[in-house]
Amino acid sequence: MPGCKKFIFLVQGEGRGHMTQAMGLYHMLITAGHKVVHVFIGKSDRRKIPAYFTESFSCPVEAIATPNFITDMDNKSIRLIPSIIYNAKFLRKYLKSMKKIHRAVKSEKPDYIINFYEFLGGFYNLLFRPSARHIPVGHQFLASHPSFPLLKNRVIDHWLFLINNFLTSLKAYKIFALSFSEYDPWVIKNIVICPPLLRPDLDHFPAAGGTYILGYMVNDGYAGQVIEWHSQNRDTEVNCFWDRKGEPEEKMVDENLRFHQLSGEKFMLMMAGAKGLVTTAGFESVCEAMYFGKPVMMIPVEGQYEQACNAIDAANAGAGIAGTSFDLSRLIRYIPEYKPVDKTFKAWLAKAENIILKELD
Repeated sequence: MPGCKKFIFLVQGEGRGHMTQAMGLYHMLITAGHKVVHVFIGKSDRRKIPAYFTESFSCPVEAIATPNFITDMDNKSIRLIPSIIYNAKFLRKYLKSMKKIHRAVKSEKPDYIINFYEFLGGFYNLLFRPSARHIPVGHQFLASHPSFPLLKNRVIDHWLFLINNFLTSLKAYKIFALSFSEYDPWVIKNIVICPPLLRPDLDHFPAAGGTYILGYMVNDGYAGQVIEWHSQNRDTEVNCFWDRKGEPEEKMVDENLRFHQLSGEKFMLMMAGAKGLVTTAGFESVCEAMYFGKPVMMIPVEGQYEQACNAIDAANAGAGIAGTSFDLSRLIRYIPEYKPVDKTFKAWLAKAENIILKELD
């Protein structure tokens, strides 16, 4: 990419996946001699932005109000209709967020706005029409590929998912669809299939066969399922990561069950040393497990059609198995059958820089 380009990031704040992608692309761009001048991240009353994210950037990192999902009373499943009604009440607040973005765009004059699946990104580009090129990034955009395993029997969920992709990518110059594995060569409109954007320092964490199961739950309501399972399987060591407010950095239920607040370094260290991962069916955590050759059991968040598709796609890529609850016995039975895919996955991952920087040229 000739010359130094300037970038502004818009990052969805739900879970850690989009934050990890932003950190990975930031390192790639800075290493290539470019500048990221401002990062906006969507904030939520349910979650706090982890320090490891804000500390990863040398530019301003600003939290803004963006639409969020409403969950059930147990903080497990997504309630779609209440989410739409709830967010409709805050349209003025979201407009203020877009105006904040626009002030930074006018001041910094970036060449590109990279949108890590932040819903407001599409509307910002439609309403304010900046000269900077809009590039949405996410595994979700792989849904346009004819080989992606969409669950078409869930018709309403299927179309709502595709509509959400469309709205998030309004006025896109190009779209980076992140994938667990290489898909057949394919071009449609402006979508580019790319390897995952992971942390640049994964080699710093030594992989080893562990004695414990690692868990990660984007919604802390699933902790009850883990505690219930553990009450019948106290000899199995389990370490889970969550972001439940008001809890200590490490909550020890007993000597073999601990819940940890989200920490980038600690999570990766424990991932490298785990014997398996059980997680909600996001993207980045599964990719990291594939990188380290760890078997995964994926439990899609109730009401998140996207995660149900992710679980099938990841299983097809050799990551592991899909489940319906945090019943760790299924993962333990699967571990002896697992065949690591780390070599194939790393070969795909190594192509990321060449593909992305070339497409940004």
